[in-house]
Amino acid sequence: MRIAILSRNPSLYSTKRLLEAAKKRGHEAIIVDHLRCDLVIEQGDPSIFYKGEKLTNIDAIIPRIGASVTFYGTAVVRQFEMMHVFSAVESQAIVRSRDKLRSLQILSREGLGMPKTGFTNYSKEEKNLIEQVGGAPLVIKLLEGTQGLGVVLAETKKAAQSVIEAFHGLKARIIVQEFVKESKGADIRAFIVNGEVVGAMKRQGKEGEFRSNLHRGGTATVIKLSRAEKAAALKAARSLGLAIAGVDMLQSSRGPLILEVNSSPGLEGIEKATGIDIASKIISFIESTITKKAVNKDKVKV
Repeated sequence: MRIAILSRNPSLYSTKRLLEAAKKRGHEAIIVDHLRCDLVIEQGDPSIFYKGEKLTNIDAIIPRIGASVTFYGTAVVRQFEMMHVFSAVESQAIVRSRDKLRSLQILSREGLGMPKTGFTNYSKEEKNLIEQVGGAPLVIKLLEGTQGLGVVLAETKKAAQSVIEAFHGLKARIIVQEFVKESKGADIRAFIVNGEVVGAMKRQGKEGEFRSNLHRGGTATVIKLSRAEKAAALKAARSLGLAIAGVDMLQSSRGPLILEVNSSPGLEGIEKATGIDIASKIISFIESTITKKAVNKDKVKV
């Protein structure tokens, strides 16, 4: 197979590991910077040009689309899909997961536990919004934030009100969430590939830091998920249509609470914490899916 890894940075751990795993399993793998792709849309013959040359003979793609370029990145993934190239993560699923408000609404509809969350488009109602999610302390998040950026812990109602007013003054869209004290600055990430939890780690924020992101100095250790945590993670990924996902959860007295479902989860933290070759599991998933599609196609011909 010829596999294209959509990544802007070939030196990233995740990109290098996927490239390595694909080649180790006997495939040709290339790295394509999705921002340097030109899309040509015409009747019956959609195409992609990369650095001036038409991309052909691509069997599968692995999208590694950063949050800041979701619009163009998903357009490129969609174009590959129109060309009948298999995508390990579907374009529409990426779009769903990147819209934090929409994804939380979907998870809520599916009956999954989550921190109580509020959203408003009217800045004069911040006092009511604070009360509706349980009062201070509470967490305020930018809808477009990632890797812990744009996340603020407001210790008091006055501080929360000030932060909300400031964000609204900047025309920034935010959500307000209850602060789950018993999580003690830690969360769980379950890594899912093709409907299976292939690895899980507990991330602990550094002292004095409520965010557990590894990019913010947190540490990761391997963890065995409870039956409820595993079920919640699988259902969350499935409800958003993600075959590959990193599901972030908090442990609480009322069970696992879903924080976020990531459509481009990093491999470094999970592989180093668990010792599991996650990259090879992703390539194996692509192999089995394409093989199954080929078999079904042959059956139809017969």
